[in-house]
Amino acid sequence: MLIRISLIVAILAALGVGTLGYLEVSQQIPALEAQRNSENKLKHTRMDELSKTNKMLVQTKITLAKTQQDLADTQQQRDQAVADASKQTKRANDLNEKLTATIKERDTANDALAAYKGTGLTADQVSKLSRDLKDSQDTIAALNAEGVKLNRRIAFLTNELAQLMTPDTDIKLRADIQGTVMVVDPKWQFVVVDVGEDQGVIQNGELLVSRDGKLVSKVVVRSVEKDRSIANVVPGWNFGPVVEGDHVSPAHPSPAS
Repeated sequence: MLIRISLIVAILAALGVGTLGYLEVSQQIPALEAQRNSENKLKHTRMDELSKTNKMLVQTKITLAKTQQDLADTQQQRDQAVADASKQTKRANDLNEKLTATIKERDTANDALAAYKGTGLTADQVSKLSRDLKDSQDTIAALNAEGVKLNRRIAFLTNELAQLMTPDTDIKLRADIQGTVMVVDPKWQFVVVDVGEDQGVIQNGELLVSRDGKLVSKVVVRSVEKDRSIANVVPGWNFGPVVEGDHVSPAHPSPAS
């Protein structure tokens, strides 16, 4: 009987201890679950941050590669522009030398013609000298025209080189450029003016549009033809509607013009 009582007491004691342990564990479970959830959330957050960082790193590498390629292309364009400008300058110098030689020949022919007239040469001889003089004058005129074209080309290449080396540099245009607006398209914000390559207009040069002495707008040249140009209105410089007949002049005139 005593043994049974002892067994029952032991069983009850074991049940009590088990119950207390279960209660303690059950109280700790929510805290453990909360800690586990917090750690899982932190882990996912760190994984998301790592993924974003990896994507940014890849994009940065792509941007860096493109920037390096753009820099290489710009340097190549600059070198080509320098080479072209050097060639055009050499050609202009050669033409100037030829022009000087031709002028000297013309002066010599004039002196010879005067001398021959004074000596009483025949009409055929005088006619031949006149033809030689006319040929010399024609050659000088042709060389002068070619020199003008070369000077315009050199000015274009000089401005293009300046734009490549210093993109914010203002393009200088001849100060004597004066023109008129021929066509206006307000929808697409472009105009056509009656000055072009022959007058010294250069692509990406800027023109001021005025009417009755008042500034109306500023336009940037996008396309240049022989005797006309197409230009777009510069944003923020539209102080009134541009109309046909408005006057245009260089926004940045060259001091040497």
